[in-house]
This record gives sequence, structure tokens and C-alpha cells, in this order.
Amino acid sequence: MSGGHASAVYDVAIVGFGPSGAVAANLLGQYGLTVFVCDRQREVYDKPRAIALDHEIMRVFQQIGVADAVSAWAAPFTPSEYYGVDGDLIKRFTMVDPPYPLAHPPSLVFTQPPVEAILREAARNRKTVEVALGCELTDLHQDGDRPEEPVTLDLTGDDGTAHRVRARYVIACDGASSTARRLVGIDLEDLIFDEPWLVVDVLVNEQGLAKLPPVSVQYCEPQRPCTYVIGPKNHRRWEISLLPGEDPREMATETATWELLSRWLTPEDGQLWRQASYRFHALVARDWRRGRVFVAGDAAHQQPPFLGQGMCQGVRDVANLAWKLRAVLAGQADDRLLDSYGIERSHHVRRLTGRLKEIGALICERDVAKARERDAHLIAASGGTIRSEPRQNIQPALEGGLISPDAHPANGTLFPQPWIVAGPEPVRMDDLCGSGWRIVFDAQILPPPKLPAAAIERLAPRVVGILADRDSGPPQDALQEADGVVVGWFRRHGCVAAIIRPDHYVYGVAATADDLLRQVNGLPARIHG
Repeated sequence: MSGGHASAVYDVAIVGFGPSGAVAANLLGQYGLTVFVCDRQREVYDKPRAIALDHEIMRVFQQIGVADAVSAWAAPFTPSEYYGVDGDLIKRFTMVDPPYPLAHPPSLVFTQPPVEAILREAARNRKTVEVALGCELTDLHQDGDRPEEPVTLDLTGDDGTAHRVRARYVIACDGASSTARRLVGIDLEDLIFDEPWLVVDVLVNEQGLAKLPPVSVQYCEPQRPCTYVIGPKNHRRWEISLLPGEDPREMATETATWELLSRWLTPEDGQLWRQASYRFHALVARDWRRGRVFVAGDAAHQQPPFLGQGMCQGVRDVANLAWKLRAVLAGQADDRLLDSYGIERSHHVRRLTGRLKEIGALICERDVAKARERDAHLIAASGGTIRSEPRQNIQPALEGGLISPDAHPANGTLFPQPWIVAGPEPVRMDDLCGSGWRIVFDAQILPPPKLPAAAIERLAPRVVGILADRDSGPPQDALQEADGVVVGWFRRHGCVAAIIRPDHYVYGVAATADDLLRQVNGLPARIHG
């Protein structure tokens, strides 16, 4: 362990330097907070586990300055086609058509090891972030109830050296078997999903690629449900359901794995990259906060892999928490703001897990007669023609927490990010306007709002006027969007302005200038207590 903060009290300590921990370290370091992050492993795991990203996660990567580097290891997700008992198409997931609402492809596949290395390297390069690898948490103490009293972490290096670190807050990103979660006594609630599967990653050669489907496929076959995913370049993944009586360890051997893959490939068609048996679970933390310790990522939840939401959920967790920690540590918000983290994320995870379980139940029906009924129902409901459903439609909105009490379906959803006409090339809105509090309004309808002093002091929001039409004329200081994404969003939601949180979620929307000022006036009190 090295660095300049070892004897000081850090603002935040992060246990676990996987994707969630690395994103947390980047966000907090970007805010200028002093951060200590440790992991018992020295190297990034060299095999892929997560394979899917979405545009919300790419927007976070954009925020921390790694989106372009990550894009080199990512590719748009192909459509996913679901086939039933008799080989009929019964369901189809795809992406929305351009222009993309967040200025990134809505669904992507990626190669985890190099992307995780990119996230780690970016965190290491932040001046206020100290990284300790080969360093494991062994104990944790919270003395007193006041936020200013630090948490003490006892750590042991892989050389046997003991260390002690103190921090005002701790984020546990140390995985499904989280030591930090156990030490603070947070239990997991079982949401009732337990299925044994084999996950196989193959680097397929040209001969093999010619044999494989051109899109990702979900085989909803009672005899053995399985998934085929097209990864970047020549990476292909299969998730194969294991049957009662099959030994997971035996099925993960090279011989048994190739036997399961024989429907598609032979050993001459590619190289096994990874094969591992898993029990897919649906679990969520009963509490997301215990004193000054928070759980995030796999330490807080595990969900079925359908639609690839596991790693995305962990990044959503830390993006939700990081700006709130910054506000509290800067004295801009009361510590009670941090309670909204668990309220918002727990609800979102539970709702999304419920939807993933529904997809899992559709995929995993083992009764042939019931599976045929399922197929007939889905085909009939589509009028005989299966229509594409955007994957992002499964995402629930945030509820409770720091969301406007005004009831509106846009509240708690992600605000779009348009491309802005600026110079010879368009620029994404966040690159111009940052990622703090923002008030975005339709500049063709609404004049720039005059903010109350309390909002300026507590929120310091960026006020952004958007114009959709290049010939709209004044005001001159408004931003010209390239594709009408934001103005179209305002029209669909019957509003002319939105209050946007630092994590890009909508706090509230307004149909008039008075409505906007009313909500802005009430927000500082909700944040500061």
C-alpha cells in the first residue's frame, strides 16, 4: 500500500476494485474527494463474465472520460430472437432506431477484461485516489453515530502486512460473498429464482462463424433452454441450462462442454475461452446502508442474467451514490440525503429483477404442453407478426427518494442527451454542460428562468436552453440540438422544462415557468433537510 493519504481520514473508502468499485473511484476522484480503494486481487480477471452494457452505462463512462476507450472493445448488440418449442419465432428484442436518446447505442456487447483495465487505469490516474491491490478487508468498525466520525477498516496485504485505514464513508463493492456486507450485518433477501446453468465463451474461427446464427438467439426449448449471444469480433457466448441430475463440475469439463455445443460447433471451429457452471439467483440487500457503510453491485444484489443487466446495475448503484456523497461531504446536503440511495436503488433493482424473472419464466418453461400454450399466446398477441421490442423498455423509473412529489411519468426516468451543433462536429450535451444539476428548457417556448438564491447556493445548477430548429432564431445563448431529441421528449411528456439530477435522472418536469420555479424553490429544503 502506498500513497500520500495513508495516515489521513479519507472521504470515502471503497472495498472492491471490480467494475462497480472502479467506476465509484473514478466518479468520486473526479469530484476531488480523497478516495482509498482496495482489492484482494492484484490483476483484472482475464476471462469475460459480464458481456452487456447499455447507453446509460456508456453515459457514465463518458462522464469519467473513458467512453472512447471502452468503445474500442464494444459493439452494438444484435437483435435477440426467441424461438419456441417447434422453432417458431415468439419474441424479439432489439434497439430503438436512431437518433439514439442518450447519444450512444442503446445496447452493446463488450469484452470485460480490457474494459475493466481501462476503468482501473483511469482511477489510478486521479490525483486524490489511492489504490491498494493484494489487500483484503478483515474487519470494520463504526464508532459513534455522527457522520464526521470515521469508519476504521482493518486490512491484510497478501504479504501478511496489516494496515489500518479510516474513512468518513465506505462503499462495499466486494462481490456476491461481500466481507464488508457480512461485517456490518446486512442480510440478502431471496427473490426466489434458483437455476443451474453453464456459461461458455468461445473464440470462434472463420469456419465456425459461418455455421452460427446472424443474430443472438434464445432457445425456449423445454428439453434444454439455452441462450446464444454474439459478442464483439469473434467472441460468442452460450448460456445453457443444466438438467436435474447433471453434475455442474462435470458439465464444465472441456469434453462435456463441447458435447453441449455440438449443435452449433465442433472443437475445430474455435477455442474455449471460459466455461463455468453457475446457479443464477435473484437476491437483494434488505438494507443498502448500515451507518456510514453502503453496499453496491453484487454485494447488494444478484439477478438472473437475462438481458445482461448484472454489471449495469452495479454501475447504476455507484452513479446514484457518488454525487450524493459529494454533496454531503461538501456541506451542500444533509446526511439524510444518503438514505435516498437505498430507497431508489432497492426499488429499481426489485422491479427490474421481477421483470427479468418473468423473462426467465418464459424461457425456462419445462412442460412441453405449457410451452406450446406460451408460444401460441405470444404469436396470437402479436397478431401473427412478431414485432421488435426495445430492450430499454424493461427499465423501471426511480421512485421515492429524491424525486419530485409531483406525479408525472417522466419523473425518475433518464433525461435524454442530444447531440449539440457546435463547430464543425456535433458534441454530446454532457460534454458541454457537465453532469451537475441542470435545468433544461425549451428555449423556443420558455425564457431563461430566474433562479432563487437558495437554489443557486445549494444546487448551483447549469441552466440550459435547447432549440430544435436551426432557423428558430433567438435566443442566441440557447444550444441547437441536431436531431430534435430533447424537444421531442418535451412534447411527448407535455412539458417545457426538466430539473435533472447529477446522475442524469429527472427530478421533476414543468409545463410552465411558474411550475418550474415552484419545484426549484422546494428542492434545496429537500436536499439540505
